[in-house]
Amino acid sequence: MSAHVLILGGTTEARRLASALTARPGVRVTTSLAGRVSRPGAVDGAVRVGGFGGAAGLADWLRAHRVTALVDATHPFAQRITASAAEAARATGVPHAVLRRPGWDLDDDWFPVASLEEAARLVPRLGQRVFLSTGRLGLAAFTGLTATQFLIRSVEPPAPPLPPHCELVLARGPFGLADELDLLRAHRIDVLVTKDSGGAATAPKLAAARSLRLPVVVVRRPGLPSGVRALPDVTGVLDWLAGVIPPGGACAADTCP
Repeated sequence: MSAHVLILGGTTEARRLASALTARPGVRVTTSLAGRVSRPGAVDGAVRVGGFGGAAGLADWLRAHRVTALVDATHPFAQRITASAAEAARATGVPHAVLRRPGWDLDDDWFPVASLEEAARLVPRLGQRVFLSTGRLGLAAFTGLTATQFLIRSVEPPAPPLPPHCELVLARGPFGLADELDLLRAHRIDVLVTKDSGGAATAPKLAAARSLRLPVVVVRRPGLPSGVRALPDVTGVLDWLAGVIPPGGACAADTCP
């Protein structure tokens, strides 16, 4: 019987992990996507789309599909699925790890906050033309800022409510430093608001803000559930899986979940 790895995906690291695992003999890989983006990037291996119905539903799925290991490689701010994955892994005994790229090191011109609501309270003190780079969700936190101009960049149009004065740019990254500098200058941005998603893919906007000496409001990432194994990169996950999946990927019927 082949080993079966379920990846809770949606990130660059999740796609890289799926690619690395599908190249291994005797290992089946399923990547689960939330379905919030209508045209996600290509993923190697099997793909399922949609929720599980909470921790209980995910636990049922792990049992029904005889999952050998569960890797949560979702966005660092996907708190609900991360909590459900930890609970489902405990309930089923399936080995579980979280792939989380390290957060960014704070810069002198950064203003760390605990939430989007706190960011919205801080923004009017820093500037009036804001590049709101926090994703499609949670924009309602800024609807009360009637004197602020927002630039919102998203892969797909965000759902309302939106800030009353905003311009929407639909684009898919990655974006280079020159792209980000051009964007900030063209829209006369004087404040950047973002989340601490970490990684290199979105770092150029931070470098651009630093180059232009713009203040950056950064929403801190939430903590992980207690007792969860956190690994910083794909290599770390592969090393961990080597101790979970027997050589060659195959496992006996009485040792696979």
